[in-house]
Amino acid sequence: MTQRKRSKGRSIRNAAIVGVSTALLGVTAPVTASATSAARPEPLTWSACEGAGVDPRQECATLDVPMDYADPAGPRIEMAVSRIPAEKPDARRGALLLIAGGPGGSSLNDPSGKGQKLPQEVRDAHDLIGFAPRGLAPSTPVDCGLEYADLATSRLRPWPAPDGSVDGNMATARRTADACARNGGELIRHLGTANEARDIDRLRAALGERRISAWGVSYGTYVGSVYAQLFPHRTDRIVLDSVDDPDPARVNRAWLAAHEQGVEDTFPHFAAWASRPGNPDRVAARAADVRPLFLRLAARLDREPIPWPGANPEELNGNVLRQTMLDSFAAPSRYPTLARLMRAAAEGTVPPPPQAPPEAVLQNVAAVGAGVLCNDVAWPRTAAAYEKDVAESRAEYPLTAGMPRNAMLCAAWPYPPREAPVRITDRGPSNVLLVQNERDVNTPLTGALRMREALGRRAVMVTVNSTGHDSYLANGNACGDATVSHFLATGQRPDSDVRCR
Repeated sequence: MTQRKRSKGRSIRNAAIVGVSTALLGVTAPVTASATSAARPEPLTWSACEGAGVDPRQECATLDVPMDYADPAGPRIEMAVSRIPAEKPDARRGALLLIAGGPGGSSLNDPSGKGQKLPQEVRDAHDLIGFAPRGLAPSTPVDCGLEYADLATSRLRPWPAPDGSVDGNMATARRTADACARNGGELIRHLGTANEARDIDRLRAALGERRISAWGVSYGTYVGSVYAQLFPHRTDRIVLDSVDDPDPARVNRAWLAAHEQGVEDTFPHFAAWASRPGNPDRVAARAADVRPLFLRLAARLDREPIPWPGANPEELNGNVLRQTMLDSFAAPSRYPTLARLMRAAAEGTVPPPPQAPPEAVLQNVAAVGAGVLCNDVAWPRTAAAYEKDVAESRAEYPLTAGMPRNAMLCAAWPYPPREAPVRITDRGPSNVLLVQNERDVNTPLTGALRMREALGRRAVMVTVNSTGHDSYLANGNACGDATVSHFLATGQRPDSDVRCR
């Protein structure tokens, strides 16, 4: 993993003092945007990045930021950042921040990766900036020390029991939330979208930029919109790609709930592909047959799981199949994974177990996700609050079996939110461009339209007739890509919302 060399022992300073003061004081006072910018950070010291596969032009640095912005003179944490300088210094406009999805995603290597897909005129004019958000290694890391079984994606997502019961999910929530409280340290209480936005403004200042542009993807669109809300006049050109619902009452709960509609939007496209003659991974003769086949297979695996040595969990059950569907719908290029698993399940076999990242990486990502999801907004805490929603979801959206409205570990999170979620409004400069695929399993069009409504006159939206998560330069189309590229290069957007057919 790419990182700048750092001395040991600098992860969290004075953590014990903060732990005592927090226990005594409880929820901290609200943090204002001006308070986060009061002290100008030291300029960054750039050096060669570590790790394989990094563009030799990419440089890395470490930025110190307050762990608690309500106590800016208190303990500090480290934020790992990277850049590839503008390729044409005479044409340089400023910095373009790449904001990854998640929560738990990093853009640290994106200047060397997806940033190189940007048009030459954009790379000529902008330093490409990446970062690992607070809590995510090689920034000062957090770790909940979860049981290995609880790191399975089908466990981290709250799939109900085959009969719809949420009792197991509530037990998992208590067990995993307790582990985070026990092992996550003081830092896990200071993870959250608003603090990530404040870190970004510290980074902007350390870069010496009066304003900064950004390309945020998925959860990064919420980070970008919160930054633009807290620091509107520090923004230049803002692209929000594959857009989250900014509902301030539910925030992350709305993103989880969106999966039920995202699957419904995407399944017909998968069914057409999975029934196409000549497709080596064809699962049915007609598109109309694919949905009932999937539902039958999931129900059979609920009753009779197939042993799957080396996987986590070590069985192919109905929820593992459903989770594979959710993962595979992120891009049409992943459709074969689901189709092959369906074919294997129909034959009573399993493919080779999927490769997983190292456990340390899974632990870190899971802890960052937990801290952000649970600190951003309070979740219901009783089983009864979820049972009704899960039953309704299962009836209306059988493909997702009630998971999108179920209880994550936030149902047992021991810490109340330190501040209210940031409400996205139309106050600020008109410099935001949204780009959204019509069929997106993770951030469906319905949520993007709510972000568009919240931003009002500040935004223009490009709706792309395409399938998959991540639109710009990934799963969109030439029309959408050209529109976004033109905006990043020139600052010019369409006069009004457009649909790219």
